[in-house]
Amino acid sequence: MGRKRVLVAMSGGTDSSAACMLLQEQGYEIEGITMRMWEKPSERGMEEPPYIREARLLAERLQFPHHVLNIQEDFRRCVVNDFIGEYMQGRTPNPCVQCNIHIKMKYLIEEADRLGCDFVATGHYARVAEEEGVYYVEKGADVKKDQSYFLWGLGQEVLSRMIFPLGGMTKEDARNVARRMGFVHIAEKSESQDICFVDTDYRDFLRREHATIDEEVGSGNFVDIHGKVLGRHKGFPYYTIGQRKGLEIALGEPMYVLHIDAERNEITLGRKEYLQTKEMSLRNCNFPSSETLSPNEIVHVKIRYKSQSVPAYVERIEGSTAYLRFVSPIEAITPGQSGVLYRNDRVIGGGIICG
Repeated sequence: MGRKRVLVAMSGGTDSSAACMLLQEQGYEIEGITMRMWEKPSERGMEEPPYIREARLLAERLQFPHHVLNIQEDFRRCVVNDFIGEYMQGRTPNPCVQCNIHIKMKYLIEEADRLGCDFVATGHYARVAEEEGVYYVEKGADVKKDQSYFLWGLGQEVLSRMIFPLGGMTKEDARNVARRMGFVHIAEKSESQDICFVDTDYRDFLRREHATIDEEVGSGNFVDIHGKVLGRHKGFPYYTIGQRKGLEIALGEPMYVLHIDAERNEITLGRKEYLQTKEMSLRNCNFPSSETLSPNEIVHVKIRYKSQSVPAYVERIEGSTAYLRFVSPIEAITPGQSGVLYRNDRVIGGGIICG
């Protein structure tokens, strides 16, 4: 029997490069693929942007095939347009989740099948576990870099073939792999930005990519919890739940965005305590196993990537919608972000926050 073949998603950065090196050391037969999803203004018109060149040169040095897949049209339709559309509905999107579910892993599996690869791999800091034939995402060992939050939507077909070579490592471990293999320049690369296609403030991106946004939306009212007008804002897409800075309104005490009403172009402001709630619902949910949840079990939930997980009960699940009740009130639940459920280090479900 020949060596197991794995298709590795290569971004040209430290993490995916280290993943290639590790897999090759472990005896896998590697093929690399770089997905051309978005061109920054500085890259437009280039035949080979720097990140593609970096990936290709690494593949040449390590002597494995490298492929480039242009999926810009699909990425714009599915991820960028969704990003803009969510803000235009008064929600705060999480494009990395959308990309992982509908673009990156979809094409990775399709290309793996086409190229005859048994497995697929990425440089995510996460792990995959299998129990009684069901595959789960688990947290990466590096608490600061753990990316399991972004992977809750992956299906069984993907997880059953998924390898995360960096799952048990820290970022410094990954850099050391590159140094050990003689790729010092790769080891010293800076961190990639949070949203790959937003190179400045997201508000500037919205204005650039949706040129008529200010004409469509225009300014609107800030109101208090009783509906009293407090002042004017620049347009609801430019604000997010829990925001305090950048409101450009003086009310004598710190005020926060409590609610965004897209239809009325109205933003409700209030004191921090009004951000607190004990209930949350999730849409478009994915639970790896129907046997995942026990009645009255307390799970831990993350409502944004950088937040600490908090204890909650799953009160009920209706189709693809889940209703949760937190043990203690939490603040700034933000529609459009992901709510991800954990049992210890294991992702047992997730969905998009809708309220």
